[in-house]
Amino acid sequence: MVQKTPHTSTSETGKLKQKAVERKHELHEKAQQETTVHGHKMEKGDIFKFVGLIAFFAIMISICVLIWPYVADLFEPGGLDRVIADVRGAGPVGFLILLGLQFLQVVVAFIPGEVVQIAAGMLYGPWLGALIILLGCVISSAFIFALVHKLGAPFVQNMVPTKYLEKFRAFEKSGKLNIVVLVLFLIPGLPKDTFTYLVPLTDMNMRTFLLLSNLGRIPGILVSTYAADGIMDGRFVESAVLFGVAALIAVLGIVFQKRIMKFLEKHSHRGK
Repeated sequence: MVQKTPHTSTSETGKLKQKAVERKHELHEKAQQETTVHGHKMEKGDIFKFVGLIAFFAIMISICVLIWPYVADLFEPGGLDRVIADVRGAGPVGFLILLGLQFLQVVVAFIPGEVVQIAAGMLYGPWLGALIILLGCVISSAFIFALVHKLGAPFVQNMVPTKYLEKFRAFEKSGKLNIVVLVLFLIPGLPKDTFTYLVPLTDMNMRTFLLLSNLGRIPGILVSTYAADGIMDGRFVESAVLFGVAALIAVLGIVFQKRIMKFLEKHSHRGK
């Protein structure tokens, strides 16, 4: 029996990487091809970006219109109880509303994720609420990944801060990008939604990104939905402790953001 040698495996890996590079170069050339629109010459890539941005904002407006009556009612007397009753009584529509909120939360990166997670726990309990939130995270992350791949770095630069982009590319070169992404999405307080826009600019594929990023989100989602369910069930002390611990860890994550990134950067280059 003839066994594959490490040299053969390395050669195959090199060929796959070369094909990926050639494919990127081909797409880049197609994007730079010019076409005429109403007498004006434009690159096909710019036209696609323009259409993509219009579609993106159309989706955002549609979601905002759908959920606005519920958001506005929250600020009225007894609004929380009415919203909970309305969404619970809406059946599948209630699920879609919550999914829309979660989608919007991830795509519009400055909206705090804990707000939607707490709402999910109050509405559907810790397990079903967490499942809906996780599904929303998967859908929105896949949408952002595909969007970033189509529209490229200029789109990302207009959407989120890109100060971590070079670090992600350094993690990629070190071969430790997978474990770094999992750790970053696991730590509360770090800007996960910003990372969702930046990681697609590396060579990580969508399947790996969706698996690692959403696996890292699970503990935080479960804590929020379980604590929120505790409030509805009258377990106020237990919920207060859970929220307090989660808040403390999140604050530490925010305060030590730079140190965490430096630590990961330092250890990712060991053993190269």
